[in-house]
Amino acid sequence: MEVFSFEKKIKHYSSYQKILLAGEGDFSFSVCLARAFGLAVNMVATSLDSRESLMLNYSKAMSNVKELEARGCKVLHEVDVHSMSQHPFLIRGKGFRIILEGFHQDLVRGFLKNACEMLTAIGEIHVTHKTTFPFTEWKIVELAKEVGLYLVDEEQFSLLDYPGYENKRGAGMCDKTFHVGMCSTFKFAKLLYSSTTSWSGCSGINGPHMQR
Repeated sequence: MEVFSFEKKIKHYSSYQKILLAGEGDFSFSVCLARAFGLAVNMVATSLDSRESLMLNYSKAMSNVKELEARGCKVLHEVDVHSMSQHPFLIRGKGFRIILEGFHQDLVRGFLKNACEMLTAIGEIHVTHKTTFPFTEWKIVELAKEVGLYLVDEEQFSLLDYPGYENKRGAGMCDKTFHVGMCSTFKFAKLLYSSTTSWSGCSGINGPHMQR
């Protein structure tokens, strides 16, 4: 892990943490974190899209990728969240913090199962998800329990906490935003920890961001 002269934070995340962002859209969430930290040498940002697909589908993706790389972030393309633990670059990764935002139910289940394999006791998986019907029927907490994860904490999500982040629909309207509405960030770990536990020095993995 890169040693910073002093810690920089944005919401749940710290420049001291080793962070993997899985399933990015236009990489605007990754850029938001990188700007807050100044340097992004402890970050790895991944996308299912190829570099060519990003250029076709997202107007700001390539400028975001270039900024991330300039700040020291490792950017990986064509990474499937269902098999990312076997990726040649990521297979060595342990203690990541994982964030997932806004995938359909089957993809969430598959992601959680795969991401769980990459966690150590100090790692967390974060899932940002709508808390209104019918999205509550997805039963995110139950899906996590099925793969051996436990709820550490739940906090209300606000776009205002992440300046520069633009949520994207994905699919056929990749570059379009949508109304976020009521959402929470669910934090999961392999072990039950108190919500008062300090994670300021922990490493972590980051995942996909608010696509619909």
